[in-house]
Amino acid sequence: MISSHIEFHRAHRIGWLRAAVLGANDGVVSVSSLVVGVAAGGAKPDTILLTGMAGLVAGALSIAAGEYISVQSQADTEKADLNRERKELIDEPEKELEELKTIYMNRGLDEALARQVAQKLTAHDELSAHARDELGSTEELRARPIQASLSSAAAFAIGAVIPIIAAIIAPTQSVSLVTTATTLITLTALGSLAAYVGGASIVRGAFRVTFWGVLAMVVTAGVGKLIGISL
Repeated sequence: MISSHIEFHRAHRIGWLRAAVLGANDGVVSVSSLVVGVAAGGAKPDTILLTGMAGLVAGALSIAAGEYISVQSQADTEKADLNRERKELIDEPEKELEELKTIYMNRGLDEALARQVAQKLTAHDELSAHARDELGSTEELRARPIQASLSSAAAFAIGAVIPIIAAIIAPTQSVSLVTTATTLITLTALGSLAAYVGGASIVRGAFRVTFWGVLAMVVTAGVGKLIGISL
């Protein structure tokens, strides 16, 4: 009797998870830093709200555009490499077979077996074999610019809403304190969730995200306080 063995991997999540974590973290930290900064400078509640909303819209559009351009550049490079590989397979099939054989030999196979594996994989799907083993490109890890752009923008907006809501419901004299506390809780939860989904240490993930978020808010609040005093 043959027992089934099912393995669960997380590599297929890398594309959207990285973009979503980056977007959410950036949304929380950026907008909370803006809110805390202007509040520390003595801004009125309506100014704080306007600043937060402007930061949400501008930040979501900015991170969406930046993510798309960045990932599209990666996708263009992957496409160019695949086109070049496709042409080489047509022009120099024997050289490409030897190249594949050498890759497998370097991984521990003897020459005869490496050649046999290379021939079998080439006969099955030569482009996929070279993309995977020569270029390190797989379908799961392929660049998806639209997915990355939408994921990061949506996550940024969701993250940015949290400090804005905190600033709205907080007493005027406690906006900085309430926003900071809310942001700390959110960043801890975000870091823990991202680490859990990615299969990493929850404690390290939470600490990493929270530490950099706190640092950003402290610096921004200090700048806001100094400018508020000077004005």
